[in-house]
Amino acid sequence: MGRYKKLIIEKSGFERLQFHFLRNPNRIYAAKVVLAMTLLITPFVLFGKAYFGITLALGTLAAALAETDDHPKGRIKALLLTLVSFAITTCSVMLLRPFSYVFVVGLVVSTFVFVFIGGMGERYRGISFGAILIGIYAMLGYHHAPHWYYSPVLLCSGALFYGMISVGLSFIKPRRLLDEQLARGFKALAKYLDEKSNLFPGEEGIENRIGLSLAKLNVEVVNSLEKCKAVINSYSQEEKDQQVLLPYLQRFMLLQSLHERAASSQERYEKLGKVDQYKQVLEGFGELLHQLSHAIKLVADSLLTGLPYQHPVGIVWIINALESEILKMEEKDQQMLTLLLHNLTRSHDSLLHLNDVEKSTSIPRLGMDQRTLWQRIKEQLNWNHPRFKYAIRLSACFVIGLGIVDYFQLEKGEWIMLTALLVNQPTYSETRRRLMQRVMGTVLGVVVGIGIVLLMPTQIGQIVLMLMAGYWFFYFRLSNYSYAVVFITIFVLCNNNLQDNSGIEKMLPRIVDTVTGALLAILSIRFLWPDWQKTRLPKLLVTALNNNGNYFSQVLKAYRVDKGAVDDYDYRLARRRAHQADNDLSVSWSSMRIEPKRHQRLMGHAFTLTYLNHALLSYLSAFGARRDTYTIDYEGFDEVASKIEKALRKAGQNIEGQQAESEDWNLKSTLVALKDRLKSTEDQTEKQQLRLLYNIAGVSNKLLKESVLLNEK
Repeated sequence: MGRYKKLIIEKSGFERLQFHFLRNPNRIYAAKVVLAMTLLITPFVLFGKAYFGITLALGTLAAALAETDDHPKGRIKALLLTLVSFAITTCSVMLLRPFSYVFVVGLVVSTFVFVFIGGMGERYRGISFGAILIGIYAMLGYHHAPHWYYSPVLLCSGALFYGMISVGLSFIKPRRLLDEQLARGFKALAKYLDEKSNLFPGEEGIENRIGLSLAKLNVEVVNSLEKCKAVINSYSQEEKDQQVLLPYLQRFMLLQSLHERAASSQERYEKLGKVDQYKQVLEGFGELLHQLSHAIKLVADSLLTGLPYQHPVGIVWIINALESEILKMEEKDQQMLTLLLHNLTRSHDSLLHLNDVEKSTSIPRLGMDQRTLWQRIKEQLNWNHPRFKYAIRLSACFVIGLGIVDYFQLEKGEWIMLTALLVNQPTYSETRRRLMQRVMGTVLGVVVGIGIVLLMPTQIGQIVLMLMAGYWFFYFRLSNYSYAVVFITIFVLCNNNLQDNSGIEKMLPRIVDTVTGALLAILSIRFLWPDWQKTRLPKLLVTALNNNGNYFSQVLKAYRVDKGAVDDYDYRLARRRAHQADNDLSVSWSSMRIEPKRHQRLMGHAFTLTYLNHALLSYLSAFGARRDTYTIDYEGFDEVASKIEKALRKAGQNIEGQQAESEDWNLKSTLVALKDRLKSTEDQTEKQQLRLLYNIAGVSNKLLKESVLLNEK
C-alpha cells in the first residue's frame, strides 16, 4: 500500500484531483450530463430565451436516463433508436393532446408497446423508459410551446447534443465502460468481504444478523457480475480483434473465482469464539478478510485510474502468523480453521499474481441470450407475465392521472403521471419503498430549494444552483434515490423560476401532484393483480433447490476431470444460476416483510428455507473452490453424493406438493456414516473433504425437513 500511496502523493494537485475524480464513475457520468446542460442552458437563459434552454436541457436529461451500457458502436445504434422513439413520442403528444379520447387510446397503446420493448433486453429497457419520460416532458411543456413542433425539435435536439458528447467521449476511451463495470463488481465484492470480516471472532447472536446483511450484499455482487457479463458480451459483438478483450475477461474470471471463495463457508465459528485462547486467532481471520477486502478495492481503483495495482504486503504477514497459531491448536480445532485459511490464502495468491496473466488464444464463453427479439416480446404477451401486469398498472395510472389533470384543469398536473412512472415498480415492496423516498425527497427538496433560492435570487445564481442540483441528482441516482429526489426537486424549482419566475409558487402544487401520483402507483399494485411473494416463494424455492443440485453435480464433475483439460463453461453457468436463484429468493423474502400482514403467512418458513438455501450455497462454493487442486479420495463418495442430490430433488418435489414416497426418507444414516468416517480417517485431505460433505449433507437434510413443513402449510 505504501508504494500505491507514493504514486498518488508524487503527483501534482490537479493530477491528485483527477485521480480521486476517476475513482468514482458516478462523478464522470454526472459531470458529462452537466457539461451538456451548461452548454445548452446558459446562452439561451442569458439572452432571454429560457424556454428554449430549459426544454433542450430536459431532452438532455431524458437522453442521459435512457443511456445504455454498451460498446461505442452500440451506443451509436442506441442513440439512433432513442432519437427515433423520442421523435415519435413527442410528435404524437403535441398533435394528439387536443383530442382527449384519441390521446388516451394512444397513451395506453404506446405504454404497452414501450414496456414490452423494454422487456427485450437491457439496451431497450433504458430507451423505452426514456421514451415514456420524454412524452411526459412534452405534456408538461404543451401549453408553453409557441407551435406544436417546438417541443419535439428542442427535446430531440437536447437528446442528440448529449448523445454526441457521450458517444464522442466513449470513442476517446473506448474500453472505459469495461473498466467501470469490472470496478463496480470488485467494489461490491470488497463490501461483501468487509462485512464478512465481522463474523470473527464469532460473538454469540451476531451470525444471523450478519448473515442477512451478507445475503443482501451478495445480491449486489451477483448483479454486478451479470452487468459485467452483459457489457463484455456487448463488446465481443462489436470488436473485430477479440484479443483486446482478454485482459478484461481474465479480470472477470478472477472476480468470479474470488466471489466463489468469498461466498464459501466451511464451519460455524462461534464455538471456537467461546474459547479465550482462540479469540485472537479468530480476530486474525477477521483482519485477514478486512485486508483482502482492501486489496480488492485497490484492484477496482487500479482499473479506474490506470495506476498499477500494488498488493498489500501485510496480508502475507497475517497468513504466516495464522499458520503458526493454528499449529498450536488441538487437532480437531485445527481442521476447522485450516480449510478457511487455505481458501483465503488462494484469494491472496490470485491477487498477488494479478498481473501475471497467462496468454490465451481462446475467449471463454459467457452465455448470451439466444432468443430472437420476437421471441422475447412473445413471452411477455401472457396475462401472468410480470411485465404484462406492470404495463396494465402503469397504463391505469396514466389514464386516471390524465383524467384528474383534465377534470380539474391542473397546470403542470402531468407531474402526477411523472411520479406514477417513477414510483411504479414491478413489486409491491419496491413500489412502497419508492413512494416513501419520492414523497419525503420532494418535501425536503422543496424546503431546502426555497431556502437556497431566496438566498440566491439572481439569474446567474439560479443557473449555477440548477446545474449543481443536476450534477448531484445524477451522482446519487444509482446509489441513493432519496438524495437524488431532493436534488431533482431543486432542479425543477430553478427550472420554473428561470422560465417564468414561478418556481416557489408551483412547489406546493408539485407536492400535491407527487403525493397523488405516488398514491396511484401504490394503489395500482395493491389492487391490480399484485404478485404477492407468498405465491412466488414456492416456485423460487424449487428453482433454487434444483439449481443448487445442478451446481453440486457440476462440482462433482469438475473433481473427476483432468484439471485444465476441459472448458468449465457448464460449471460456471451452473454456479451463476445457483447464485441468481439464491438472490431471487433473498429478495423475495425481504419483499415479503414489507407486504401486508395477511400476505405474510409463510414468513417463518420462508426465512428458514432462504437461510438454509444460502448456507447450502456457501458450502457448495467452498467445495467448488477446491475443485482445481484436489481430487476425491473417499471411496463412498459416489453414494453420498447421490443421496444428497436425491434429497435436494425430493425437497423440491415436497414444495411443489408432489406425492411423497411412503418411506420417511432422509439423510440421517448418511450423516452418521460420514461422522464415523471422520473419526476414523487419519488422512488430512480426506478429512477436509468429509467435513465439507458432512456440512452439505446436514443442510440438505434440514432443507428436506423444512420442505415437508412448508407443504403442510
